[in-house]
Amino acid sequence: MRAAWPILLLLAGTASCGGAPAPAAPLVLERTIPLPEVSGRIDHLAIDLAGNRLFVAEVGNGSVDAVDLKTGAVVRRISGLKEPQGVAWLADRGELAVASGGDGTVRFYRGADLAPAGVLALGDDADNLRVDPRNGRLVVGYGSGALAVIDPATHAVVSRLMLPGHPEGFRLIGDRVLVNVPDKRRIIAGTLATGAVTADWRATHRLNFPMAIDPATKTAAIAYRWPARLVTLNVESGAIGTDLPACGDADDVFFDLPRHRIMLSCGSGAIEVFGAGAGGYRSLGVTGTRPGARTALFVPERDRLYLAVRAAGGSGAEIRVYRPLP
Repeated sequence: MRAAWPILLLLAGTASCGGAPAPAAPLVLERTIPLPEVSGRIDHLAIDLAGNRLFVAEVGNGSVDAVDLKTGAVVRRISGLKEPQGVAWLADRGELAVASGGDGTVRFYRGADLAPAGVLALGDDADNLRVDPRNGRLVVGYGSGALAVIDPATHAVVSRLMLPGHPEGFRLIGDRVLVNVPDKRRIIAGTLATGAVTADWRATHRLNFPMAIDPATKTAAIAYRWPARLVTLNVESGAIGTDLPACGDADDVFFDLPRHRIMLSCGSGAIEVFGAGAGGYRSLGVTGTRPGARTALFVPERDRLYLAVRAAGGSGAEIRVYRPLP
């Protein structure tokens, strides 16, 4: 996702709620993995479950690291990239896809050694990547407003969904997709196969960046940066459910479905956890991290939350691994 908005905006949500500090979130820091010689902002993460590797897009460093999660060592570094932002592991093909905003490319790397396997010139500000679980196709947000669907076998664009502005957080629900377009203060629903927009909702607040979806209940969780709020809505009707204060400068949000929780990682230096109850969601507490540590990845298969922490104040970059408590 894009760099942080001015700090004045972020002051709208540096804590979960006004008044007394929130209790500690139900998360345990299990381990810390150093990222040697990494400076600047870190963006998206991806995981290779079979190979036990975590991929880290290091925007400011112009690199992508492959981290062995067993040993905690960086086993491969792809360097010389121009603002790598999105990463996705194509498990069926054994390929890593990297979207770079600086040159608008999506590059592919194959196998354990991540050997170059192809490049697609897509367009300006190539950003977030997601893999369609139905067919293994890659969906990429880019430019002044579009999602591109890429055939992993040919590394070619097969369809596009045009949008009114640059897409930030987006999620797939079968053939449908829900997209945050913060520059236009909108939430767009569309169909990937036809490229048709099926719904266009006005965002409740401003700067709607991260998004998560619970497909069983057809509920989306959307985090806003101005003011700092967590909002849930029905993906069919757009009806708003919960609207709560949240940690500031939100960058990633995830449903922890077995525990009926939502986890939100924020650049204000916090991970906030919300739990579902009879009256909707409520904050269960906040875990302090480091200011600027925004990007995270929750992996349900491992039951772990991986948080990317940028270098700051003499402390190096690292990955923090959190285990949710029951």
